[in-house]
Formats: sequence, structure tokens, C-alpha cells
Amino acid sequence: MTGTAPPGGDVPDVLAPARLGPVTLRNRVIKAATYEGLTRKGLVTDELIAFHVRHAAGGVGMTTVAYCAVAPEGRTDRRQIVWRPEALPGLRRLTEAVHAEGAAVSAQIGHAGPVADPRSNRAPALAPSRRFHAATATFTRAATRDDLTRIVRAHAGAAAMAAEAGFDAVEIHLGHNYLASSFLSPRLNRRTDSYGGDLAGRARLCLETARAVRDATGGRIAVLAKLNMDDGVRGGLRIDEAAEVARLLERDGSLDALELTAGSSLLNPMYLFRGEAPLKEFAAAMRPPLRLGVRLFGGLLLHDHPYRDAYLLEDARRIRAAVDLPLVLVGGITNRRTMDRAMREGFQFVAMARALLREPDLVERIRADAGTESSCVHCNKCMAAIYGGTRCVLDDPPAPRGPAAGGTGRRATAP
Repeated sequence: MTGTAPPGGDVPDVLAPARLGPVTLRNRVIKAATYEGLTRKGLVTDELIAFHVRHAAGGVGMTTVAYCAVAPEGRTDRRQIVWRPEALPGLRRLTEAVHAEGAAVSAQIGHAGPVADPRSNRAPALAPSRRFHAATATFTRAATRDDLTRIVRAHAGAAAMAAEAGFDAVEIHLGHNYLASSFLSPRLNRRTDSYGGDLAGRARLCLETARAVRDATGGRIAVLAKLNMDDGVRGGLRIDEAAEVARLLERDGSLDALELTAGSSLLNPMYLFRGEAPLKEFAAAMRPPLRLGVRLFGGLLLHDHPYRDAYLLEDARRIRAAVDLPLVLVGGITNRRTMDRAMREGFQFVAMARALLREPDLVERIRADAGTESSCVHCNKCMAAIYGGTRCVLDDPPAPRGPAAGGTGRRATAP
């Protein structure tokens, strides 16, 4: 097993080039997937390209485009990119623009499952089992075997299109109680067929999806997965089972790396973010009567969890001890000191989100001065900015609210 340092005891330089499957990144810093809120009609916009070009120019090794749904009913909002031929020209423009800045680019692919917005999509949200969601006053529909077969194939098709569009990697979304993650959850998965029951059954969809993506890409691009370590809710996936899922994925050989995350966009989003919950900002982004609902009851969903640097490291160590697979540490990575700590503890990459929303050029600034500290204050107000374009709100006025402002507020950006 991998210990606290790579074989031979050499600690990697986080800002030196590194291999990720078949791809060489210029450094080990990844811009984590954050829902940008910058697409229209499911297609790439100039604003989305500019968003990722800023982070590429700012020095990251790879930036991640989020969230690209593999099926129309798998969107958290109907404006999101859905993998289909009409989306490819814009995606090619995006990958070419990022490559021109010297960075690699990954596409996050997945199906939102119970986190999808059925009103926006005009289709029922799919889940392992039927469940009522108060936020939309609707029931999820239990996915059939035909649904699951279709969705696994859709992941494979999406990955093949990503390679065709010039992406260097895809990241399969297995976290945050999106569809695959909801199947892992004992709380959400009450099935009695081969996709439920014990962990092997609950992990089946994850394994089938990862294998289909690997087979569809054939080693042309890197394949990562974002995996929950802890759902942060009673009865959800916990670290001991997450470690076993990581072992199963490693044994299958379908992944080049795992990004380790936590929390449930459905039941406890702040477990991923940590820090103060931006209830006032979320309420302001909503139309009545949802605005009043968030003010009165938002605290039942958005709980405050204390912030500290590298706040997912303790659980991530458990996964590190369980597998030899390259791992990406996310959550409270804001300075060179924390990056180097991750390298010393045997993680191959680090991922950043809020700190880069605040300062897209933070990696270049750290390269120039290792003592540079992020000016992100972890206020989490960027979470509510998704409705008008995800950004740090501390340096500019909020953008006008778009059509998504009437949504459920269940989307989230990243740590």
C-alpha cells in the first residue's frame, strides 16, 4: 500500500510536471469542477470559455469543466451542457482555448439523479428508490434496469465525445449523492435487486460506469472519478465503505486517479464546503415564495461546519492507506504549505476551487512567491452566485439573476 510518501521517499514538487494516465500536466494543481452557471441551451458560451481560460492562464495544470450531463433528465438545470453532437463545436473551441494557455482540460461527466431539478428538466428525477423531495414537491422515480443500462452507455458515449472534442481527461461524478453516489448510500438505496443491498450491489453502478468509460476511451485520455468519502448524513455512505469502493475501483483498473470529496448536494451541501452557510445570499437569489422558504427553513439543509485548511485530509488518509491508485486531495487547499503537506502524505495531485474563484492567478503567484496566502475568506457567498455566473462576489457586484434563479438551490460549486 502507499504510505505517507511515494516509493523511495521522494516528495514530488507540486509545481513540477506530472503524469496523469496518458497525459502530462505542467503541474499537480487541478482546478476542481465548479458549476459555472455560464451555459445556455445546453451549449458552450464565450463566457464559459473565458472562465476556464482565466484559470488556465493563472497557472493550473488542468481545469475541469462542470457539470456536463450524460442525459437530459440528469441535469440540475436545463441550461446545462448535455453530451450530444450539437455541443461538440463549442467544446472544441473551449479545449483549444485552454490548450493555448498551456493547461490541460477535463470534462466532468455524470447524471444528477435525485439532485436533478425535475421542474427545470420537465422530467422526473431518477433515484435508486422512490423518494419525496420537499424542495420541489415531487417524487423521484426509481430507476429501472433499462434506465441504468441506458445511463451507463450514455457515460461511455459522453467520454468518447470528450476525447473527440479535445479533452485531456474526463471526471466521472460519483459523489454528492448524484445518481451513482445515491446508489452507494444505504439511506437512499433501498433496492432489493442486484443494484442494492450489500456494498457490492450498491457499488455496481459505479463500477459499470467506470468500466464503460474506460472501454470507450481506450487509454486516449485520462479517466478520473470524484468519489464521496462520507455523505455527511445519518445513514449515508461512510469512510469505511468508501475505502472499500475505492479498492473495488482500483481492482477493476478503469481509473487513472480518484478525487476524494464529501457531502450531499441533496441532504447536506455544506459538509463539502465548510464554513458559514450563505442563507441570506441564497434567499436573495430566489423568487417568491422560495425566497421566504429559504429564509425560514434553509437552515435545516444548509448547516454550518467549521472550516480549516485541508479539512478532508483525515478521511483522505484512510483512502490513501487502502489503495495505491493516484489520489487528488480537495478541500481547503489554499497555499503552498498545504500543497506540500499533501505531497508528503502521498497524494499525487491537489484540487482547488473557491481560492481560484477569488484569485484565478493564485498558482502563478505561489510559483513566484511560496509564501503567498490566498485571500479567500471561505464566506461561501460564491455558492449563491451560480444563478448568474459563478464567481467570487467580494470584488464585484452581483450579476443580474437569470432564469435559473427560480430553481431549487440544490446545486453546489466545489470546495
